[in-house]
Amino acid sequence: MKRIVLFIATNLAVMLVLGIVLSVLGVGQTYGPGGLNLPALLVFSLVVGFTGSIISLLLSKTMAKWSTGARVIQNPANATEMWLLNTVRQLADRAGIAMPEVAVYDGEPNAFATGAFKNSALVAVSTGLLQGMNREEVEAVLGHEIAHVANGDMVTLTLIQGVVNTFVVFLSRVVGAVVDQALSRGEERRGPGIGYMVAVFVCQIVFGLLASIIVAWFSRQREFRADAGSAKLLGSTVPMQHALARLGGMGPGDLPQSMTASGISGNGGGLGALFSTHPPIEERIAALQTLRAA
Repeated sequence: MKRIVLFIATNLAVMLVLGIVLSVLGVGQTYGPGGLNLPALLVFSLVVGFTGSIISLLLSKTMAKWSTGARVIQNPANATEMWLLNTVRQLADRAGIAMPEVAVYDGEPNAFATGAFKNSALVAVSTGLLQGMNREEVEAVLGHEIAHVANGDMVTLTLIQGVVNTFVVFLSRVVGAVVDQALSRGEERRGPGIGYMVAVFVCQIVFGLLASIIVAWFSRQREFRADAGSAKLLGSTVPMQHALARLGGMGPGDLPQSMTASGISGNGGGLGALFSTHPPIEERIAALQTLRAA
């Protein structure tokens, strides 16, 4: 699922621009001579936090097509494209969602699904995936993507991202006010000082990193659920296990920087594991084996 990094990057960019615009318009003036206006700050934080997430969600499908060069299959040009359409249609029917758009893009093995709504999603696979896997394995990957759509993962991610964004904006300004008051040593000011601005800037970076860990943890749980969803749609855990093992041997193809975390697989070791949006392939296979045994 390569949409996650795209979603987060767009969300952060919108948050930054929106925060600047609101501040210029005076809407973001939540700290004055009387200290913090907490109700106004909460409203400001909610607007900045959730607007970025919602805009990112609505733009996710368009941005995914643009960044990968994915070509939506309108009229199948060959037997493989016809098989892709038929397979996705069957999986979508089993999952109880409308037929998504199906696309192919040039690149090494990878796949993704995106879209703001279950019934108007996009599922895309790379040419490298189609060439490097047999049809059973490709079908398992498609089942994984359809499961993401059916689970409403992007909407849930939007809510989580919006909540953590709100806390980042709110808490960074609270800390900034505390630092500013400590530095002012009782002096009266008509507005925030340099200490406030520096503290807010630093705290937004630090709290933003902590928020990314929370979002990444949720993303890893999504991958386990999508793997299990693929097994349910196909009636067996074996195809998804084989697909993951194949991916582990090939290594996922590179995606645009803004969408790296949304691919079908990804790993992170050491401290980087906290920010990894995907569990290690070995853990995903082990979870499927446990599911099969159960």
